[in-house]
Amino acid sequence: MKRFPSFRHFLLPVLLSWSAAGAQTPVIPQSLEQLWAGYENFDRATPLELETLKEWEQDGAVCRVVRYQVGVFKGAPSRVAGFYAFPKGATKLPAILDLHGGGQSASLSTVRTWASRGYACLSLNWGGNPMSLGQGNWDGPQTDWGRLDATHPPQRNKVNHFAGPLTPDSFTLDEVESPRNSNWYLVLVAARRAVSLLERQPEVDVNRIGARGHSMGGKLTTDLAAIDKRIKAAVPSCGGSGDLVETEATAPGGSRTKPSALELACISDNAYLPRLTCPVLLLSPTNDFHCQLDAMAWNWRNLPDDRVRFSLSPHLNHRHTDEHAATERLWFEEHLKGTALRMPRSPRLTLDLRTGNGVPRVTVSPDESSPVQRVDLYYSHGPHTLTRFWRDAVAVRSGATWQADCPVMDPGQPLFVYADVFYPTPEGQGDVESYVISSRVISIGSAELQTAGVKATDRPESIIDDGSRGWHDWYRLNWGHPPLWSATTRKLRDPKWRGPDGATLSFEIQSFSDNKLVLTFNCNGWGAIMPGKPAVDYAVVKTLKGSPDWQTVSVNLSELVSTDPGASAPLLDWRSVTEFTLSPSGTVVKDGRKEKVEGAPWQGPRAIRNLRWEGK
Repeated sequence: MKRFPSFRHFLLPVLLSWSAAGAQTPVIPQSLEQLWAGYENFDRATPLELETLKEWEQDGAVCRVVRYQVGVFKGAPSRVAGFYAFPKGATKLPAILDLHGGGQSASLSTVRTWASRGYACLSLNWGGNPMSLGQGNWDGPQTDWGRLDATHPPQRNKVNHFAGPLTPDSFTLDEVESPRNSNWYLVLVAARRAVSLLERQPEVDVNRIGARGHSMGGKLTTDLAAIDKRIKAAVPSCGGSGDLVETEATAPGGSRTKPSALELACISDNAYLPRLTCPVLLLSPTNDFHCQLDAMAWNWRNLPDDRVRFSLSPHLNHRHTDEHAATERLWFEEHLKGTALRMPRSPRLTLDLRTGNGVPRVTVSPDESSPVQRVDLYYSHGPHTLTRFWRDAVAVRSGATWQADCPVMDPGQPLFVYADVFYPTPEGQGDVESYVISSRVISIGSAELQTAGVKATDRPESIIDDGSRGWHDWYRLNWGHPPLWSATTRKLRDPKWRGPDGATLSFEIQSFSDNKLVLTFNCNGWGAIMPGKPAVDYAVVKTLKGSPDWQTVSVNLSELVSTDPGASAPLLDWRSVTEFTLSPSGTVVKDGRKEKVEGAPWQGPRAIRNLRWEGK
């Protein structure tokens, strides 16, 4: 009989108590300390049984498909596969653990990229999905959770134990309600074991191991860095915001969650965040569904500035601009490689509500240890995190600070403010000219605004976007694909630019060749207007004639048709619009059926001007 046949057996002295009848009764962990008690002993005693399933050299890097043992659970081994790469012949390398997001898989391109930058990198395939070799999928031994199922999406278990519950079933670790039944816990065990794997590689410097991850991998990265002090630097992306359980009066904005007391104590990021001690850079956009900004602003508020930086891409959901993404490489260069670069401190933000004229005024004080290229100051009083439009207040430099007024239309709504500071990218550290360090987010409730005497000084405008700042108020996707590009804005969601009843939306555009333009209006996105009701897209196709001249495009409500044949009710007003998108391609409904519109490659500049409301 093995000394440590299972994780549960190893933790027996800590996690089991004896009843009066002499039977073993599981003691359910009530805190992170109890949840992880004895882990280090388990890790030392349990063999990794590392397998190198395939090895090759590519572009100066040694690349491998590997698999290791997480542990033996319920009498069967659990094994996780992944990609591993490092520069050939190098030693004492900094190392990075990469944790993929939900529904994704380990990334060969990721480990090759980090190897090209001078790192060893291990990308885990914790979700159990097919791993791509670039040309075809890996067809050898795969991730196998044994008698558990921590795959995503679940491959065998009908219950998703990432979303809860903690109740037992045939694929959970415990037979009673327990935080060990959460798949978040199981994957964190796999991630901690992966750190041990990296420590044992001859080319890795055990004192320079970092972690990164996106989406679900972002939460895993945050929690791993908090619970495992072998992680010396971390970059969570779109994950790790924690749960927002405080009242609207205490923490305005956001969406409230209702985790159980056990989840809040053992599974939620809220329990892990106070334990973060290594340098952490959080990458997240302002409108992310998974790492909600208001929850992050509240739950990360007590983490000290000398430990944490933020880079927050405006307008986007679950992705980043190139300038914001560039901060990740620089973060690891400083904290794992020890280069001369020192990332600037977070800009200080000061919000003055008692200005005399009732208009809030914001001052940004950036760190000027590196030349400041520009400062973008954003604010909003939209209460709904995911559909909120962030206005650019157009900050003006005054000595060492930037200042701007933030007029509001309704002091009965909360106010949110943050700033992006652009710095030049050091030579040889990336392909973009700038990287961005963001301030913390200031969130002010309506009661405080009204007590301070903030007034409704702003007014609606018919000109939505004159085009003078390009796509600054939009987010763009597929910009490198002329027939597929799209530009989207939430500006119509803001009461300042909301469409009057019966108005026509018009703008001007150039198309040097004949083409189509699909106008799509997402309504009630994320249930922002009518909670509990689905979002519905309405669309219309406009035909453009090839010409170097500006041509006018107009749309009224009667032209718009739902893209869902089962939701054919007409759009009666503009008030439910949460996003407006322009693209040569899209989806419409014709004769009761969905139809794909495929535009031709765009010829000429992708720009509009004079987006406006007419007729009311």
